[in-house]
Amino acid sequence: MSELGAGTRGASLGYDALWVASINAGKRDFFNQFPTTSVAVRNDLLFDETDTPQAKYLEGIAEVYENLSQEVQNAFENKEFPILISGAHSVSGGTIKGIADAFPDANIGVVWIDAHADIHSPYTSPSGNVHGMPLATALCLNDNEFQLDDRVIDPKTKEIWDELCGDKPRISPDDLVYFAVRDTEIPEDEIIEDLGIKNFTVEEVRMKGPKKCVNEALESLNHCDILYISFDVDSMDSMISKGTGTPVLNGLTQVVAEKIIYYLFQSQKVACFEMVEINPTLDDKENKMAETAFSILEKIVKM
Repeated sequence: MSELGAGTRGASLGYDALWVASINAGKRDFFNQFPTTSVAVRNDLLFDETDTPQAKYLEGIAEVYENLSQEVQNAFENKEFPILISGAHSVSGGTIKGIADAFPDANIGVVWIDAHADIHSPYTSPSGNVHGMPLATALCLNDNEFQLDDRVIDPKTKEIWDELCGDKPRISPDDLVYFAVRDTEIPEDEIIEDLGIKNFTVEEVRMKGPKKCVNEALESLNHCDILYISFDVDSMDSMISKGTGTPVLNGLTQVVAEKIIYYLFQSQKVACFEMVEINPTLDDKENKMAETAFSILEKIVKM
C-alpha cells in the first residue's frame, strides 16, 4: 500500500488494520475467501527528500501507477471483480488507467466519494501532495490553464506528470460525479465549475436521501459502459473518521455512506471498487476507523 502521496505517514498500514478488524469481529477467514495480490510500492523513497516538490515523490508514484494499472488489467483478464484496498489516494489514477487499458473502447464512469476533490495538479496544489491529484491525471489536466500565477514547474515534474496523464483523457468531466466533497481550494473550485462536475453535497444527500441522489448520479452516468467507485474514508464525518490523514467535519454518517455504496452497486455496470486513506496511526479510538471500514467492506462483498 503506497503512502508516497500522503501528507502524513501511516496509510500503508490500512490493510493490516482491516485484517485486525476482521479478526476482532470474529471473521478470521474473511480475507482468505478471495485471491489477493500485493502491488509493489516505493515507500522506501520516503527516507529521502523529494526532488519534485510541486508533486512530491512523483517518480515513485508513477512507478506504482504502472504496477497498479497492470494488476487491475490482470484482474479483468481473469474475469475478476477488483476490490482495491489502497493507502494514499494518489495511486487511484493508476486504477483508472488500468480500467481504461483493459477496456480501451469503453466510457468509464467514476463515482468519487470523498471530502476532497482530488483534482489538483502540480500547477495548482498548495501542498504538492499527490493524493490530491489523481483525478487530474485521469482528466489529463497537463497544461497551465489553471496554473497559479507564481508557480514554476520544474522540467522533471512536468515530464513525469505528462507521462501520467498520457496522450488523452481517460475519462471526461461528464463521466465523473462527486459525493460529499466539502474541503477544496480556490483552484479546485474553479476547475470543477469550469468542467461542470456534479457534486452531491452532504446537505443534498441529507435533504433528498441517498437513494434519490444515487439514482440521479447513475442517470447522469447512463452513457458510461463501466463504473468505478472510489471511496475515501474521509468522506465520512471526522467524528467517525479520525483514523485518516485529512479528516473533515460535516461528512457522511457510516449508515449513509453504506447506503450510497449499496445503491450504486445495484447498477450492473459497477466493475471496480476502491477504498483508501485508512490510517490507524492517527486513530484516537484504537482501531475504530478500520473497524468502520471493515463493516462497509464486508457488506460490499455480499452484494
